[in-house]
Amino acid sequence: MPSRTPVLTKRTLDKDLDRITHAEDAAKFVARKLVAPGLGLIFLGLAMLFAGVYVFDRQGAVLVIAAAALAAYMAMNIGANDVTNNVGAAVGARAMTMAQALVIAAAFEVLGATIAGGAVVRTISSSIIDAIQVPEGLLAWIMMAALMAAALWINLATWLNAPVSTTHAIVGAVIGAGIAAVGPDPVNWRVMVEITSSWMTSPLIGGVIAAGLLYLVKTLIIYRDDKIAAARRWVPVLIAMMTGGFAAYMILQLTPAGRFSSPTILAFGLSAGLVAWAASMPIVARQSQGLENRNSSLRILFKFPLIGSAALLSFAHGANDVSNAIGPLSAIVRSTSGLSSGGDAPPLWVMLIGALGISVGLLLFGPRLIHLVGEQITKLNPMRAYCVALSTAFTVIVASWFGLPVSTTHIAVGAVFGVGFFREWYTRNSKRRIEYMRSKAEAWAIDEPEDPNVHEARRRYLVRRSHFMTIIAAWIITVPASAALAALLYWVMFALFV
Repeated sequence: MPSRTPVLTKRTLDKDLDRITHAEDAAKFVARKLVAPGLGLIFLGLAMLFAGVYVFDRQGAVLVIAAAALAAYMAMNIGANDVTNNVGAAVGARAMTMAQALVIAAAFEVLGATIAGGAVVRTISSSIIDAIQVPEGLLAWIMMAALMAAALWINLATWLNAPVSTTHAIVGAVIGAGIAAVGPDPVNWRVMVEITSSWMTSPLIGGVIAAGLLYLVKTLIIYRDDKIAAARRWVPVLIAMMTGGFAAYMILQLTPAGRFSSPTILAFGLSAGLVAWAASMPIVARQSQGLENRNSSLRILFKFPLIGSAALLSFAHGANDVSNAIGPLSAIVRSTSGLSSGGDAPPLWVMLIGALGISVGLLLFGPRLIHLVGEQITKLNPMRAYCVALSTAFTVIVASWFGLPVSTTHIAVGAVFGVGFFREWYTRNSKRRIEYMRSKAEAWAIDEPEDPNVHEARRRYLVRRSHFMTIIAAWIITVPASAALAALLYWVMFALFV
C-alpha cells in the first residue's frame, strides 16, 4: 500500500510561514502599545519605594506611600496633557523635532519644579482648605480623593485629545472632596476668588503680550525692506529681553526673601540681558550670511530664540504645575506627621516625585496633543511661535512668583488665540502691511494686491472657531466635573477605609 502521508508543498509552506509572520507582526504591534503603560507602572512602583524609604517608620506610612503613587500618576497625566503648552508651538513651527522637544521639556520641567516650585505647592496644600477646621485624620483622605479624581479626569481628557487645565482639575477636586467631607466652611473662598480671577485674566494677559510681541516683530522685522538687516538688529534684542527677565526671576527664587532690593534685581536682569545681547550679535550675524531677503529666511534666525523660549516655558510650567500633583501629597505628609499644613517648603523627595513624574508622562504619552495646540488652532511659524512661548513663560513665571496656581494651558492657548486674532486684525487693518504689499507689487510689476487677494484675506478667518469653542467648553466643565468626581471618591474611600 502506498503511503498516504501528506506532501508539504512549497505553496502550503509559504502560507504557513505567512501566517506565522502575521502573528509575529500583530504581537509586536500589541506589545509596542503596552510599552508606555508598562513603563508608567514601573515608575509608580519606584515612586512608592522612594516614598517608603522616607516614611517607613512613621505613623500613616501606608497612606503616604499610596498617596505617593497617586501623586506620581497625577504628575504623569500633567506631563502627558500639558506638554503641548511647552513645545507645541515650537514643533508646530518646525523649529525642532518631536524627540528634541520632549527631551528639552523633560529636562527643564525637572529644573523648574525642584528650583522654583515651592510657593505654588504651599497654595495648593494649605491655602484652599483650612486644615484647622478639618477633623484630625480627614485631611489626608480629602487630598487622596482629590488626587485620584483630578488624575482620572486629566487621563480621560488626554485620551479625548482635549487640552484641559490640570490646575482647574486639582483645585476643583480639592474643593469637591473638602465640601463632601466637612461642608463648605473650611474652604478659603477668598483664596478661591483670587485663583479664579487669575484664571480669567492670565489667558487675556498671555494673549495681549503675545499679540504685542508679534506686532513688534512684524513692524520692526517682517515688513521692512531689508528683513535680514532688521533681524540682525532686533533678534539679539529679543534674546536679551528673554534672558534678562529669566535671570531676574531666578535671583528672586534662589535668594532669601528681601536680600536684594528691586533696583538691584532689575540691575542683575539688565546686566544678564546685555551679556546675552553682546553674545548673540555675532551668532545672528553669522547665521544671516547669504540668506535671501525673504520671510522663509527669518525662520532660520528665529530658530534658537524659539528653542530658548520653549525651554524657558518648560521651566515655568514645572515651577507652577508641579503643585497640582504634589500639593495634596505635601498636605498628606504633613498631616500624617502631626505638622501644620502650611509654612515650610515641601520635602525634596516630594518635589522630585512630581518633577520626575511630569517628565516621565510627557516622554511616554506627551505627543498626543502637540498637534492641536501647535498646528490646528492657527498656523504658526517660528516668529509667531516665539511670541506665544515667551509671553506664556513670562506670565506663568510672574504667577509662580506670587504663588498663584494659574493654568499654563489657559495662558498658552490664550497666547495662541491672541496671535491668531491679531493676525486677522493686522491682515485687514495694517497700513504698513498694505504699503509693503503695494511696494512689492510695484517692484515685481504686477497688479496692486487690492482685489481678489486682499478681499479674500479680509474675509477669511485665521483662527479656527470650532477649536476655540471646544477648548472653552472643556475649561468650563473641568472644575465641576473634577469636584463631583472627588466628592464621590471621598464618600467611597470614607465608607471603605475610615
